[in-house]
Amino acid sequence: MSKPLPSTVANEFGIATLSLGNWREHRLQPRLEAAAKAGYRWIDLFDECWEKYLEEHGLPGDQLWEATPANLQVARKLGNLVKSLGMRIACTQPLRKIEGVKDPVERRATLDLVAKRFPFMRAFDTDLVFMCANIRTDSGVTSDLNTVAKDLAELGDMAAAFTKADGGPMLKIGYEGLSWAVRNTWSSSWEAVRFANRPNVGLIVDAFNILAVEFADPHNSDGHGRIFPTLEESIEVLTASLAAMVATVPGDRVFFFQCGDAELVNPATILPTEPDTPARLPWSRGHRLFPLEQCRGGYMPVELVAAAVLATGYRGPISLEVFNYSLNQPGERIPEVHATRGMCGLRKLIATATALPPFWSGWLEAQKAADMVVQRLRPNTSRL
Repeated sequence: MSKPLPSTVANEFGIATLSLGNWREHRLQPRLEAAAKAGYRWIDLFDECWEKYLEEHGLPGDQLWEATPANLQVARKLGNLVKSLGMRIACTQPLRKIEGVKDPVERRATLDLVAKRFPFMRAFDTDLVFMCANIRTDSGVTSDLNTVAKDLAELGDMAAAFTKADGGPMLKIGYEGLSWAVRNTWSSSWEAVRFANRPNVGLIVDAFNILAVEFADPHNSDGHGRIFPTLEESIEVLTASLAAMVATVPGDRVFFFQCGDAELVNPATILPTEPDTPARLPWSRGHRLFPLEQCRGGYMPVELVAAAVLATGYRGPISLEVFNYSLNQPGERIPEVHATRGMCGLRKLIATATALPPFWSGWLEAQKAADMVVQRLRPNTSRL
């Protein structure tokens, strides 16, 4: 019989740079200072923020992964700045449209885009290269398991070869399933990681992307009901999936955990305006929230995902990845306000997740946990 989670956890807290303010309105250093003041220990560095930081230092932002002496010097400066604030850079992201490319020449060039980041990982003093599952659906790519796993394995081998050559800590490749990608579930992403069979290739777990597929339906006024109409049934399906995660994914193969809630909105306000835009993208890009922000319309059972990830034995950072229109507003207090909100959400998330019965241990505990989550969410659903 599995034991419940302890009431306190040792995982440190992190936050993505784009969850502290938009790069167009807010310089990176004040955002980092706001994060440090709020108590975060890890920073998830987004490409756009790194690009803008280079431009602030008089360098071309569109060459952000060219390993020139000047670029690497600025990367070391950023890494040292983060460390001087008592934090570390956990990873860089996002790498998109990488795996499954059919044409051999295009495939080689695409995989080499990943390798271009390796020198910067050393300069930033981080070890994790973060890539999202491919969202391309054209005939030039495939989601075939063997092909995807082969690409992940080769990326792992490339990272290992770089590590062997420079003698530094092992570089790692993290793979995340996006809710609008072909491989859009934790299980399909884990399947590819498992078949890649490389110790430095692991799973990125993102609570929002799990819930956006396995629980939420933002185009339904209730917010859920992707498969079943009642909240109880939706939670039951989700807990069964997450129990399978606990049973099958070792905690040391989870390389990073991101979390975030989302707002229950009027479905008419998040309809894509372009035919090629994924249906969930407008909701994802403008309406994510920090965990358990029910006062702002949050309605996702984020605590179930957090409890499951912790139950795998994961010991890495618990990091916030939130996109919201509020982050695009000008004003010096935007980073501080969001850093504080995020830290409050993380603390509430840990308290709520560790209070759940171990739903991965059997039907009775799963029912108890589901009842607790339904009771918390019930006032926030079916109100539009």
